[in-house]
Amino acid sequence: MIYTALGDSITFGENASSLAKAYPHLTVSTLNSSSCKVRGLVLARPGWSSYDLLDAVIWQGSSTINRSAAVSVWIGGVDLANAALFSFKTKRPLDAKHIAANYRRNLSAIFTRIKKGSCARIICCTQYNPFPNSALSVEWVDGLNRTTNELAHSYDVTLAPVHMWFEGKQADLLYGYRKGKIEDALSGSLPIHPNDRGHRVIATKLAPYLIPQK
Repeated sequence: MIYTALGDSITFGENASSLAKAYPHLTVSTLNSSSCKVRGLVLARPGWSSYDLLDAVIWQGSSTINRSAAVSVWIGGVDLANAALFSFKTKRPLDAKHIAANYRRNLSAIFTRIKKGSCARIICCTQYNPFPNSALSVEWVDGLNRTTNELAHSYDVTLAPVHMWFEGKQADLLYGYRKGKIEDALSGSLPIHPNDRGHRVIATKLAPYLIPQK
């Protein structure tokens, strides 16, 4: 069985102590230790938005995805972060409708592209909130996850509720977590990626989603 993980810096393994400690590799190890024979592949880069991932799926990932039995999709955090940064810099309100429309269009195209060339089981991950103590962040992430949930339902894609796995545990599961406020992102490195413990949580909970229930 081939499992392909699609995503951005989280899937790439940013801030994990090594790529072997990132959730795609840990998920494969978890499955292989439970009598499944799985080969894992990753198509992800730090900084990729949903548009970038769509572009990569079209131009880089087709042959890999077509051979995959399971594909996970975890994207959208960069869409939100870029828009929030622009909002802070320009002091303009975040255009949530515009963000949602672009994200919806790109994620829909990703699902369509995967289904067109593959019979893979598709699992789409929701986004955890790295800044749970900021009301705006709660609002924005909830909105992104509502869109993800709607699209997963429309395309008959399995939803992995990562936001629920991290809720209330961000301080333990995120690398460099400070106060859990958006302002933390304006003072140096971004405390938004899972640490090794966070990646283990994701792998442990994601693995069962990749195997069809008998």
